[in-house]
Amino acid sequence: MIRLGLRLSLSSGREAVARLALVVVGVAAGVAVLLSTLSLFNAFQATNGRPCWECTTGSAPSGWALDTTADGALWSYREDFYAGRTIKRLDAAALGTRAPVIPGLSRMPGPGRYYASPALAGLLDSAPREELAARFPGTRAGLIGDAALSGPDELVVVVGRTPDEVAALPGARQVDAVSTVPTASTGPAAGADADVYRFAFGVAAVGLIVPLLVLVGTATRLAAARRESRFAAIRLVGATTRQINVLATVDAALGALAGALTGLAIFQLVRPAVAGVRVTGARFFPGLVAPHAWQYAAVLAGVPVVAAGAALWSLRRVRISPLGVARKTTASPPRAWRVIPLLAGLGMFAGPVYRNGKPDELLAVVALALIMVGLMLAGPWLTMVAARLAARLTRGGATLLATRRLAADPKTAFRSVSGLVLAVFIGTTIAALVPAVVAGQQKVAGGTLNDVLGARFERPGVSGLSQRAGTELLARLRAHPGVEVLPIYGRVDAEKAPPRPDGPPPRPYVVECAGLALFPVLGRCPEGTRAVAGNFARIIGADNPLTVDRLLPLAGPDSPAASTDGLDLAAVMITTSDTGTLERLRTLLAGYTVEAPMTFAEVAEVRADLYTRAENIALAMVGLTLVAGACGLVVAAGGGLVERRQPFTLLRLAGTPTRTLAAVVLLESALPLVLAAVLAAAAGFGVAEPLIDALRMKGTSLAMPGPVYFASLGGGLAASLLVILTTLPLLRRMTTPDNARFE
Repeated sequence: MIRLGLRLSLSSGREAVARLALVVVGVAAGVAVLLSTLSLFNAFQATNGRPCWECTTGSAPSGWALDTTADGALWSYREDFYAGRTIKRLDAAALGTRAPVIPGLSRMPGPGRYYASPALAGLLDSAPREELAARFPGTRAGLIGDAALSGPDELVVVVGRTPDEVAALPGARQVDAVSTVPTASTGPAAGADADVYRFAFGVAAVGLIVPLLVLVGTATRLAAARRESRFAAIRLVGATTRQINVLATVDAALGALAGALTGLAIFQLVRPAVAGVRVTGARFFPGLVAPHAWQYAAVLAGVPVVAAGAALWSLRRVRISPLGVARKTTASPPRAWRVIPLLAGLGMFAGPVYRNGKPDELLAVVALALIMVGLMLAGPWLTMVAARLAARLTRGGATLLATRRLAADPKTAFRSVSGLVLAVFIGTTIAALVPAVVAGQQKVAGGTLNDVLGARFERPGVSGLSQRAGTELLARLRAHPGVEVLPIYGRVDAEKAPPRPDGPPPRPYVVECAGLALFPVLGRCPEGTRAVAGNFARIIGADNPLTVDRLLPLAGPDSPAASTDGLDLAAVMITTSDTGTLERLRTLLAGYTVEAPMTFAEVAEVRADLYTRAENIALAMVGLTLVAGACGLVVAAGGGLVERRQPFTLLRLAGTPTRTLAAVVLLESALPLVLAAVLAAAAGFGVAEPLIDALRMKGTSLAMPGPVYFASLGGGLAASLLVILTTLPLLRRMTTPDNARFE
């Protein structure tokens, strides 16, 4: 029976060859997309699993004498910024012959030398020295290897110093060994960041696997009606149910296996382009962007199994009776109750999911489940309603033929695009939320503080710069033309004082009123005062720009008068209109601070970057699922042409123009596709809008995605329709008068 199945699949004329080719194309597209997604996830996992040398901890030299006899090293790790990009900087000094060495280096640099990552080396060569290279004393000794980096675009520098120089730097540590904990545990993508990425990949997996399974199933069931008739005839001449199952399995598995192998070859061709995708905002190393061997094996083995299962399911009527195909009855139309779960889920998001402005996690999960199930259930009913409405509103022959067929079997029509629904829904929800969240954070204090550079000099055990060092720094800052500075002084006594239960918390910072007048958004001094106390330094280094808005104003008519005499310089706020001057000031301040000096807009950008990356994953998912959906539509359209070759040929012989038949095929594919996309997008907006209202973010009243989303969705739909047009030449060939005689 296996040999007979192979012969029926390969030697049954042009129709069998065309069907096999369509199956191979459809399955190959799905496999290539699936392997690309697995490759990116593997690269993300490998990057997050590398040893986090940045997480190395040790004993701080503050409060105890440095052990000069130790065999370890003295490290000072911090992050710097240049033109909105983060630079990881490690200043290190060996204390003995067995000093620890970070991955990617054979030895640590000596005093007066430094190693840079390839990306940073290129940046150092192109940027003005006083803006960037002046931050790293000494000469470049070489490049840092890939083992220390998360990707080819990462900016990292390791600076060699003397022990005394490192001990004087903020955050110095004496270390004996390099940390081996994974980056995902405590590194840059730790905690919420890693969870967001894993969630995004999980969403992508759900959004992709469903349409891919639909695609494989649709491809496998091409020309199901003609195959059912053939298998029923074979049963009439004595074949058993088991033998029919073997024939169907061989037929389906052959096309699926060939498609899987073709998809693997296509993936190898597009793999360089996949390696350039910036899922987390930066590229992965190309060598990491590849499926594991077991994933290759699972795809090559699993796709034929899925295809065989779909083929066996499609033959359930033949197994009942050899004449089951001839006795088919029209399926009952879907009922209106199918929209109830969808409406219930949307209603929960608009009401009980959010209590007192906060989402109830259990209700949110239930509501999301109802919406997802409701989208799949409501699709066939809405397809039927849309088809009937289109038939009533139009009188064209092509529209009438297409809508009548859709209304007669809406479940089959919607099945080919059902995989798109979940992907577009989830993608729309994320794409609607992210711009609103980002917009609510980017206008710090209405935008008046966006370009203000903040630097904080406090650290554990140190209240700031001494009076002498602070005066010297302020003079150097003000020496630059066009620079305005607001010094913020620290009151150590108030900082250590416990909060009063019957009054406001202590305000340990003081600013002079003359400097405060340069930044009116922070508040105003009472009449007749020269300096006031307030929580001025709290807004510098705040990781959430919305926190700044809640703290403002920091001074007013009731602010207590104070004096800056004898106070340390805790922080500064600087404004300048020149970008080059800003980077030179950042270079100057880098020697005084633990954390990199950043503008408020850069703080907002760092926080918003995580959400933007999640949006990018969502948009990529929508685009990939639209591609998979388009392939599924092509396969379904091709299969429909094969099944309806006889009636289409008779219509053409009766005088029906070819363009009318082409319009029928296009409408039958386009209507479910557009309906599925609109339905899913509307549900996504319905979930996003209540969430934005519940968050009560300033300046965010509409959950409107950016142009990239509409370009992705609209472009994907347009590309899908263009792909469907590729079936029209097949229509012309199959409906020629020569095909009027049938076996």
